Amino acid sequence: MTENVIKVKSFSFALRIIKLFQFLNVEKKEFILSKQLLRSGTAIGALVRESEQAESKKDFIHKLAIAQKEANETDYWLELLFQSDYLNQIQFQSIKSDIIEINKILASIIITTKQKLVVK
Repeated sequence: MTENVIKVKSFSFALRIIKLFQFLNVEKKEFILSKQLLRSGTAIGALVRESEQAESKKDFIHKLAIAQKEANETDYWLELLFQSDYLNQIQFQSIKSDIIEINKILASIIITTKQKLVVK
């Protein structure tokens, strides 16, 4: 059985987001933006897990599309934290590459699933 890449990556990403949230709270005393980041960054993996129990292919696509929206929102909060100097270049680039990869995987899964719907 092959590993579910998006499930693994979104879970690992959520753990990174939790650690980043803790860092921002303790070290930077930042509480507002980090809370938004925590919500959207952990929602991605939750929605991926939820999609496993989708009632139909359309429901599956819908849940992953919402996960993609959360990923886009997470990207926004990361950009904002970087531009406002809460994250340095190295911290930002490290986690930015993860969210870009997650977004690409989600887009690919959605496109492929939509194509399979049309073929049937």
